Amino acid sequence: MAGWTARLMLLAGAAALASGSQGDREPVYRDCVLRCEERNCSGGALKHFRSCQPIYMSLAGWTCRDDCKYECMWVTVGLYLQEGHEVPQFHGKWPFSRFLFFQEPASAVASFLNGLASLVMLCRYRTSVPASSPMYSTCVAFAWLSGR
Repeated sequence: MAGWTARLMLLAGAAALASGSQGDREPVYRDCVLRCEERNCSGGALKHFRSCQPIYMSLAGWTCRDDCKYECMWVTVGLYLQEGHEVPQFHGKWPFSRFLFFQEPASAVASFLNGLASLVMLCRYRTSVPASSPMYSTCVAFAWLSGR
């Protein structure tokens, strides 16, 4: 019983430590996001946002709330820099400028190249290993699942 209690205490302590990044906890950021959502993400303002949003942004799944978080992130970063503080992380990531709909273009390119390499290796595997081999279907299924 004491073992379970100790594990529960450790889990509770770990959960308390995982309270978000510095930028997420910043009251200026939270207030900015709330005000932005109230002002831009409901009723006629939401219709206006959607009509002005580029098609590639909506196809990529960027919502009004995401846009508010992005804009408020930069407001908060500006205040941090103005006060002489280091730039904080937001949602576990460093702030990057958005290029098209990619907030981290280098990461997106690396992920694409990783997926491409996985596809090439899957094709090589399927052409060089007979389908009757043991574990063939397991390896192919794993390659499809891990490449996504």
